[in-house]
Amino acid sequence: MPTLRTDTDVLVVGGGPVGLAAAIECRRAGLDVVVVEPRDGAVDKACGEGLMPGALALLRSWDVEPDGHVLAGISYRQGRRRADHRFRGPAGRGVRRTTLHAALAERAADLDAHVLPGRVTALRTRPDGAVAATVTRGAGQVGAPVPEEVTARWLLACDGLHSPVRRMLGLEETAGPDRRRRFGLRRHYRLPPWGDMVEVHWSPTAEAYVTPVADDLVGVAVLGPRGTDLDAVLADLPELTARLDGAPHDGPVRGAGPLRQRTRRRSLGPVRLVGDASGYVDALTGEGLRVGFAQARAAVATLDDPEAYERAWRAATRDYRVLTSGLVLAATSPLRRAVVPAAQGLPRVYGSVVERLAR
Repeated sequence: MPTLRTDTDVLVVGGGPVGLAAAIECRRAGLDVVVVEPRDGAVDKACGEGLMPGALALLRSWDVEPDGHVLAGISYRQGRRRADHRFRGPAGRGVRRTTLHAALAERAADLDAHVLPGRVTALRTRPDGAVAATVTRGAGQVGAPVPEEVTARWLLACDGLHSPVRRMLGLEETAGPDRRRRFGLRRHYRLPPWGDMVEVHWSPTAEAYVTPVADDLVGVAVLGPRGTDLDAVLADLPELTARLDGAPHDGPVRGAGPLRQRTRRRSLGPVRLVGDASGYVDALTGEGLRVGFAQARAAVATLDDPEAYERAWRAATRDYRVLTSGLVLAATSPLRRAVVPAAQGLPRVYGSVVERLAR
């Protein structure tokens, strides 16, 4: 069977929220774009589902306005202790992952971004500087998979935490065992939200994030070490357990991890790593999508200059990397018990950190 061929300006690998945001940005810049994604429809995954004000502003700049529930701030809770900070500026929004994905997919389709169902199974750079990817369509289905070669001037790898493109290009930074390797779990509960803030409940070993995502739906995400069990964490949080008591589950528990991923570089020739594929610290500060959207915008703005993208990537992720790394260090050490008391006792400092991460 002959190989099919497609030429485009930009090939986006990964059709999740960040990949679709990159495709939208490409089309707004007048570039042809092909998005390769093996899964059909709106894809669900473990996610805190809270859009910080900065993420919501970026979505609106792309004319994307997903339905959800207002998020007015962040609340840290540990037993009877609590530290609340309401955003000084515009609110954020809790949005179910599938709702966000569907809204971005609709906007990308409106802008004529082409989605190619399949997986990138091979990648090479051509002598003319373009990138050629072999996309296998129909893998796992009845009949032989159909290969297609997609040639593009640039490739944006938006293929997630465990990016195959990053691995193919040897851009992963390998490290020894890390005692701070953490994992995430998420479940939805069918009940009306009881507040308008993201609640972060600190158990002895993990954090439980409560995010209202609709008028009748609450998401609970848990972050902790390998082996963390969502129900076991909730059992250590009586305030939260009482709120959720009797509420039916809406869908299964979904997991992700290990969360920490490191990269040697974010660009190689015509290839850029974007979003979680470019490296990830932790979900503890809840701003992964804001950072990913900012990287998508920066990648399209610097397609002709790999070093400019490296600089833009560092600028877009600096606060996230520094503040999240520090908080994870505290959360995985004896200092864990002091995090919420410190936030409660230093409200101006806590508020400044929240505002910096939310913008």
